[in-house]
Amino acid sequence: MTTALIALDFINDIVHPDSPMAGAASQVAERGVIEHANTALAHARANDWFVVLVKVGFGPGYAECPSHSPLFGKAKENGVLQLGTWGTEFHEALDATPANAEREFVVEKPRVNAFYATPLEAVLRANAIDTLYLCGVSTSWAVQSAARDGHDRDYRIRVIEDACATDDIEDHHASIRQLSRISEIVTSDELPSN
Repeated sequence: MTTALIALDFINDIVHPDSPMAGAASQVAERGVIEHANTALAHARANDWFVVLVKVGFGPGYAECPSHSPLFGKAKENGVLQLGTWGTEFHEALDATPANAEREFVVEKPRVNAFYATPLEAVLRANAIDTLYLCGVSTSWAVQSAARDGHDRDYRIRVIEDACATDDIEDHHASIRQLSRISEIVTSDELPSN
């Protein structure tokens, strides 16, 4: 088994309380989600897993941003999710500093799904990855999307429940129930050693 940890959208515009769009910030703080993600990151690095940090965002002109999208349509108008700005930096509490540059990769995605229009698939295949541990925000969007797509690409999927959040705890629990049909649900203190 060759394993990767994929941490999704732990960026300021998604998880920091100072961002105007960070609806999940309170759940992230209340449930210690970044701390649990850091536990998972430390475990992955200690066990030589491949680490992928994913961020959603658009270039300065928002050319990739679909203006008709109910989810992304207001990004340009509100000046959020712009790559190269504070909003798309990883939250300062997240341990985003690579321990081994050859075993870590940052993916910038223009949509909810981390596989869509990104090099994620190529990076995973080039590193012979067959098992994905997922964590991030939000459970009901980014995590579900990556888990479903990864499952259909024949990866073994594991979701780190305590390192995921959405803006509503009931939505989080509902997403975890749905994901349990295509993935194994674990916590950050249940990760296996190689």
